[in-house]
Amino acid sequence: MFVAFALLGAAIAFEVAATASLPRAEGFTNPTWSAVVVAGYGVSIWLLTLVVKEIPVSVTYAIWAGLGTAAIAVVGVMFLDEPVTVLKVTAIALIIAGVVLLNLQTSH
Repeated sequence: MFVAFALLGAAIAFEVAATASLPRAEGFTNPTWSAVVVAGYGVSIWLLTLVVKEIPVSVTYAIWAGLGTAAIAVVGVMFLDEPVTVLKVTAIALIIAGVVLLNLQTSH
């Protein structure tokens, strides 16, 4: 199970990196950054196919989507000059809380 969660973490990292690269792809007119985006998403999805062999797909996808969303929001604020608002921080906290609760529920 540890390996599955490690792979899930890697899948999230690749997805976040690909998403953070989207502005540089310039609507897929920049070939290099477009390749980075497509490769990042491709690796992320491939890793997810490995993870779902060990963790139910509903849990896998919820964690991947939730933590990926929270992570890209943090990356946006820290590296992409996006504003920080109380609403954004609250939403990220709720996403993380939802992922934690989902994991607690499925572990019983």
